[in-house]
Amino acid sequence: MADYRIDDLAGAAGTTARNVRVYQDRGLLPPPRREGRAAVYSDAHLVRLRVIINMLERGYAFAQIREMITAWESGRSLGDVLGLEEVVGASWAEEAPRAVSAAELAALFGDQLTPANLTRAAGLGLLERRGNRFVAPNPQLLEAGAELVALGVPLPEVLDLAEHLQHDVDHVAGLLVQVFRRHVLEPAATGAAELPYYTDVLQRLRPLVMSALHAAAARSAERVIPEVLGDRLVALLDDTGESGRAS
Repeated sequence: MADYRIDDLAGAAGTTARNVRVYQDRGLLPPPRREGRAAVYSDAHLVRLRVIINMLERGYAFAQIREMITAWESGRSLGDVLGLEEVVGASWAEEAPRAVSAAELAALFGDQLTPANLTRAAGLGLLERRGNRFVAPNPQLLEAGAELVALGVPLPEVLDLAEHLQHDVDHVAGLLVQVFRRHVLEPAATGAAELPYYTDVLQRLRPLVMSALHAAAARSAERVIPEVLGDRLVALLDDTGESGRAS
């Protein structure tokens, strides 16, 4: 589970540290744990913070949100509530977000690191600006993009590819959510066993989804990439044959 300082928590939720303190003072957000003089927040805080922001955007007042959260938690153990929130809020990425300086980005992308490309990368969620530095939420995507650029693919086309890829994966995820809701959540256990059930299901779902996506991507690559390279190889052999006949 990730640990957050207040500024990092606010940034991950798309709000400000001042708002985090307000929600905490109003009793909407549990207090952080203390490590010496430092206040440390968890994935459970991030999930709760996103719920609060969503409800505020839908027009609920602080008092209404507090009443609903209190009613929802009533009769449930704190361990069950926090356990579910931590599972929901845990990152599915295989690597933790990584800070990247402007100099490091320039070394990766050279003169293609234009303000327009940086703005688009931020809009796609591939980079997040934090003062004078950046954070890559998924370092693997950053490294894959840098490798494509190193192979000769222009950065704008890499960003196009990232956008299409995210759209397609979002579509697959939407189909998964529909199936999951219909066959797993709707007939789920109720009452005291509800939260432990959801926690267990989500823990089992995470490796299942990642394994299925990796397997599908590998299967697709095995079909598509040899076709592309095969066409090129045939063209090269044809060129070689014509050269031989000409000589």
